[in-house]
Amino acid sequence: MAALLSICALGSFAGGAVMSAVSEREEARAATMSPSIPVDTVPLNQLTLAPLVERVAPAVVNIAVLQASPYLQNPLLRDPYYRLFMGVPDEALAPRMSAGSGFIVDAARGLVVTNHHVIANARAIAVGIGNRQVEAEFVGSDPRTDLAVLRVPPRGLRQLSLGDARRTHVGDYVVAIGNPFEVGQTVTSGIVSAIRTSSSDGRRYIQTDAAINPGNSGGPLINMRGEVIGVNSAIITPGDGNVGIGLAVPSDVARAVVERIAGVSLTRSAV
Repeated sequence: MAALLSICALGSFAGGAVMSAVSEREEARAATMSPSIPVDTVPLNQLTLAPLVERVAPAVVNIAVLQASPYLQNPLLRDPYYRLFMGVPDEALAPRMSAGSGFIVDAARGLVVTNHHVIANARAIAVGIGNRQVEAEFVGSDPRTDLAVLRVPPRGLRQLSLGDARRTHVGDYVVAIGNPFEVGQTVTSGIVSAIRTSSSDGRRYIQTDAAINPGNSGGPLINMRGEVIGVNSAIITPGDGNVGIGLAVPSDVARAVVERIAGVSLTRSAV
């Protein structure tokens, strides 16, 4: 029995020694390793949307609209004595400028898509393409879908392809490009949050958490292939800014409306 206990003790001692040696080697190896995670674990070119944005951004435009003052809709306010009585300054009747976004859908014909509410009651429409601004012709609009078509001179234009929104899935990555708050062309990204159907008229919308703010209206919602899957149209918010609930008119609806208004057949040519 004593011999057996002695063997067990020796075995325990030997095992402890082995474990101690292994631990020392692991500690020594860890001491020689850098605590920083290598930055090339994932190639950097897979962590950026820059190539996509560089390809599609030239086809996105800013839209400036000269609109009549809403005060002119009240005939009483056209009377200067009534305006004086009501405390409405004469300047309130001056035309006002508003801004939105759009994108070129047919470069050969100079066709631009935007929202109906962006150009409604417009006296004049100017489209900013890169660093130049051109006067736009109003082709037509569809208030029900909140879509409108403009025409600009077809010189040096790039166009975006309308994708098939019916193949869009919740969770797909998307990019929104537009002119929020008139700060200039801005890019935001997110995912498709939901596919919504209006309870009032059955119209479909693509919901996204890509930041959409006033001024983004009419700009494109783009998938990772560079195709337009929606036309940014509205936000749901308790205030004036984005809270992550933006709505876009699906691209298949936009295609049908544009082809009907402009009397053309749109291609799916790349940017």
